[in-house]
Amino acid sequence: MTKTIIITGGCGFIGHHFVEHVLKNTNWNIIIIDKLTYASKGFDRLKDAGIFYNEKVRIFTYDLTIPLSEGLVKEFGDVNYIIHMAADTHVDNSIKNPVSVMHNNITSTINLLEYARTLKSLELFFYFSTDEVFGAAPNEISFKEWDRHKPTNPYSASKSAAENICIAYENTYKLPIVIVNVMNAFGERQHVEKFIPKCIKYILEGKKIDIHCDKTATIPGSRFYIHGRNIADAVLFLINNGAPGEKYNIVGEKEVNNLEMAQTIAKIIGKELIYEMINFHEDRPGHDERYALNGQKLLDMGFNLPLDFDKSLEKTIKWTLENMDWLNY
Repeated sequence: MTKTIIITGGCGFIGHHFVEHVLKNTNWNIIIIDKLTYASKGFDRLKDAGIFYNEKVRIFTYDLTIPLSEGLVKEFGDVNYIIHMAADTHVDNSIKNPVSVMHNNITSTINLLEYARTLKSLELFFYFSTDEVFGAAPNEISFKEWDRHKPTNPYSASKSAAENICIAYENTYKLPIVIVNVMNAFGERQHVEKFIPKCIKYILEGKKIDIHCDKTATIPGSRFYIHGRNIADAVLFLINNGAPGEKYNIVGEKEVNNLEMAQTIAKIIGKELIYEMINFHEDRPGHDERYALNGQKLLDMGFNLPLDFDKSLEKTIKWTLENMDWLNY
């Protein structure tokens, strides 16, 4: 029997990569739920990736902070998997409007869990979380799945809260829930507010890039970057191999500091990098210099990243240079 999967936030950056990956690797029916905020750019990602008109895909524009309507639930029919990716993910937005971001990320999760409780056909509910729930990682430290949370900004606090709500629903209502913590994603069609496409845009335009650093403005922050397709492959792997009630870290293969990333992008583009090292704490309270997750659990299960970091970064940059419209929204 053909499975049916709901993907919330499927018009978003990671979401559309996952939709594309599911289409290429399964015969499942896909239901996308997305409220089409500014970050979605309408259906442009789905159209650009050749997804929008696929007969296996149905798209519903809906705000999940509102409980799912009876008519909508009827349209969905039997559902086997729910992948809850939809969220307001921009830390700056959460600092400026903490109540709005927390309401969106927490309430949408509760409403989806309440819907999941009604499904007799549900096999797995995936909650998409972030490395930021653990807070800043000291050098040489990487957090394991069940380490304590210490979120340091409203966005990461909202994700931590939603994680714990999922655990409560798994324990109380026996929902088959899996939680994944993901690191900084990159790839084709990413919003220009994110660091890599912003660097591409600023380098092309000869603008100065602020390199976020520690309080001394001398040590750049760092991140583990992972391509959206690698994340998609890891989730599909876990649908087939993961266990309800477990958490899994999806980890990028290489740690890169902000200055190194900007320098690499400039080198690939072939233009000068203009930058300034700044103490980002002054205008972004709750900023963390470093996040890090331990990915050994997934590796021990036999998962390997299908895309090499350096090659996929270069490919993403060159793709963006050939598709400049994605730098203009």
